[in-house]
Parts: sequence; structure tokens; C-alpha cells
Amino acid sequence: MHIVYLILGSNLGDRKAILNKAIALISDKVGEVILKSKIYETAPWGGVEQPAYLNQVLMLKTTLNPEKTLKHVLEIEKDLGRVRVVKWGARSLDIDVLFYDDMIINTDDLKIPHPFIHLRKFVLVPLVEIAPNFIHPLFSVSVEDLLKKLVDHSDVQAIDASLL
Repeated sequence: MHIVYLILGSNLGDRKAILNKAIALISDKVGEVILKSKIYETAPWGGVEQPAYLNQVLMLKTTLNPEKTLKHVLEIEKDLGRVRVVKWGARSLDIDVLFYDDMIINTDDLKIPHPFIHLRKFVLVPLVEIAPNFIHPLFSVSVEDLLKKLVDHSDVQAIDASLL
């Protein structure tokens, strides 16, 4: 079994329903979801004007290798309406593989750890909620320490998902 951390994001359509459907499909096709962060409403990242996101980090157990994990999450994005038009643009669903065990993978198709973890508050806040002591394999520091050193001051707020 392997431990994988994913971040889910949605800023189009019924964002909460899309996250819930994605989690169900991940449980069915990728692996057992062990932990889920709260849902956070976050400012968009990347300089493209668009609506706010809902983001959530998952920790799961899987028997899939990293490439199959990526293949399945990309299929789930597509099944839930993801259309790739503008880099960092609005989307019904985005799923990124943050970590896969403590592996370091750098291919054209797959980069693990995700190359922007240490720069994004919307990733680190929910990740620290469920795995504060996870050691980033490239930087050899905990994700909690990465959050403490972060210069991204964008708005990341836990929300009461029952109000959505």
C-alpha cells in the first residue's frame, strides 16, 4: 500500500457537489480515502480573473503506481466536466497529486512532489490540517514548517460545508 496526498479544487458549477462526487470516484477508482481536510474557500492563484475555489486535501491508501494514480485522477476530472482551456483558469474540477509516499518523480507527464506546494497557501493550509509532520522529500522539512515560511498571503478560509 502507498500513501498519496491529493488536492481537489473547483470553482465552476456546484463546487461542493463536484468535490463530493470526486471523492466518491477517487474512493472507487484510486484508493481508500483515510483523511479529508475541511473544505476551504480560496482566492484563485495564477493571475487569471475567476471565481473563488473550494479546495480540499485528501490522504488515501492505494495499490496503484504513481502513473496509474495520475491516469485515474485525470479521468475523474474529465468525467466531472473538466475542460482544459487556459492554464490556471476556471475549472469544474482540478485534482493534483501532491505526494506519493516520499517518492521524487520528475518526468514530462508527472512531477512528484507537486512543484508548487511550497508556494501555495491554498495547498499548505489544508495539507497541514491533516498531515502537519509530513516531510517534503525535496526540502527535508515538514509541511507545517513550509507553511510558517510561506510568503503567499492570499485568502484561505475554512467554511461550514453544510451552508453550501
